[in-house]
Amino acid sequence: MRALVVGPGAEGRFAEVPEPAPGPGQALVEIRHASVNFSDLRHMGRLPEGTVLGYDAAGVVLRAAEDGTGPREGARVAAFGAGAWAERAAFDTGSMAVVPEGVDLVRAAALPMAGLTALRSLRAAGPAPGSRVLVTGASGAVGRLAVQLARRAGAHVIASVSRPERAARLAAGLGAPVEVVVGLDGVEPVDVAIETVGGPALVAAWALLKPGGNLQSVGWAYGQPAVFPPNSTFSLGPARSLNSFGDVTAPADDLAHLLALVAAGDISVEIGLNSSWEDLEGAKAAQLGGSLTGKIVLTVGQPL
Repeated sequence: MRALVVGPGAEGRFAEVPEPAPGPGQALVEIRHASVNFSDLRHMGRLPEGTVLGYDAAGVVLRAAEDGTGPREGARVAAFGAGAWAERAAFDTGSMAVVPEGVDLVRAAALPMAGLTALRSLRAAGPAPGSRVLVTGASGAVGRLAVQLARRAGAHVIASVSRPERAARLAAGLGAPVEVVVGLDGVEPVDVAIETVGGPALVAAWALLKPGGNLQSVGWAYGQPAVFPPNSTFSLGPARSLNSFGDVTAPADDLAHLLALVAAGDISVEIGLNSSWEDLEGAKAAQLGGSLTGKIVLTVGQPL
């Protein structure tokens, strides 16, 4: 079967790879759409040559798991797991969720990594209703979902973006009151920060935390170091905390919850580009170029 793999020079290329051999707790899925995450492209060079790329996928179950767990044959599913950029893949049933009627597979494919990161980082931070939640990189896939989920939890959300045009687009796209700001100058102290940008933004977000506040560091979109001024990690009162985030284990239940929210219209997934997987270079340029907002979704198989 065909798949996009790590090629020479850490570039993605097509290759013929062996058919998946599902274990007892895995289902065989025909991939219809797969989405692109920033990390898929940035860290490609860290993977051995020949590794099948990608983590986010949506498709149809060709063969249910032998142990009787997970979705049945013919079910439309979203899945999170290594090797998603292929015609077929074997996924653990604990990493899949049935896609509800009314949710197309393009949006389902865009949801796993970004949605799980937004949901679980907020859960770890534990914002209370009425608390002030800062989301940096709010026009990105994780940020946009974190803004919507925090707002649903009753928080006052401050959505920070890098450029005025992104602020206008985000405010219009969310369709509900959110405090959208460009940069972090003038932002009042917050109880929680979901920080997706890294570098100087991480330092600035830390400085905005109230005593007892929590910062979840969930991304590093910029390649700049974070340099904390002397004594900036000290403050009187209840301790502030900074946590790294990367927990995407056993995602099935949370993925089903996110898909249900999409089906109900409670959250939306922005698609910035939907193209054939034959144009990986175009998708890569769009993702790394910094001008695109929303997820990039690759349609697997025949060109669009």
